[in-house]
Amino acid sequence: GTVKSVRLILTEIKNNLKSIITLSEGILWYFLRALITAPVSIIVLFLLSKFIGNKQMSSLNLFDYINGITIGSIAAEMATAEMSDFWACLAALIVYVIIVMLCSWLSQKSTMLRRFLTGKSIVIFDRGKLYKKNFSVAKIDINEFLTRMREKGYFSLDDVETVFLEQNGDLSVLPKDKKRPATPDDLKIIVHQTRPESVVITDGKILEKNLAESGFNLEWLKKTA
Repeated sequence: GTVKSVRLILTEIKNNLKSIITLSEGILWYFLRALITAPVSIIVLFLLSKFIGNKQMSSLNLFDYINGITIGSIAAEMATAEMSDFWACLAALIVYVIIVMLCSWLSQKSTMLRRFLTGKSIVIFDRGKLYKKNFSVAKIDINEFLTRMREKGYFSLDDVETVFLEQNGDLSVLPKDKKRPATPDDLKIIVHQTRPESVVITDGKILEKNLAESGFNLEWLKKTA
């Protein structure tokens, strides 16, 4: 009986070891597969994003936002999918990007389609009047409107002429002429036009192209350094 018990224990240990080895091999396979699929999905997503075009997050309209989420979700699924599903996800990602690019191209050709896909700017305040109907269309209330106006530095609507709600959800404010900041033209002051600044030295290396585009040379740099 003792020998039989020992054999049962050894058999159980052997089976457990086999299970552990099988599990380890499975985990290792998943890890190795992710090492291939994850970088590929990132590279594909990066390249396709370049084809679509770059936009700041604050400039995204609802259509762009939905597209970005969907493409990102497909890319994430591609990074964790089985190898058999990897190509299906890749094909879906490419097809979706082609559709997005086609919609973008068509919206540039058709004003009606562009308004349908991306929306249009609407007036929600003009000459002291709040357009409640447009508030309903924009799905915002007066409290949110006033909060966003304060964030832009307008604490009184008496200082504002017109407010537009843009396609990306941002507010564009036209202040009254008497409340806007004075400009050099208002004060009859002649000013010199400034130019964008360029980096001419980075990490101890002189960027001669940027230096030349700025209208200077190495001699000038040596004198000012």
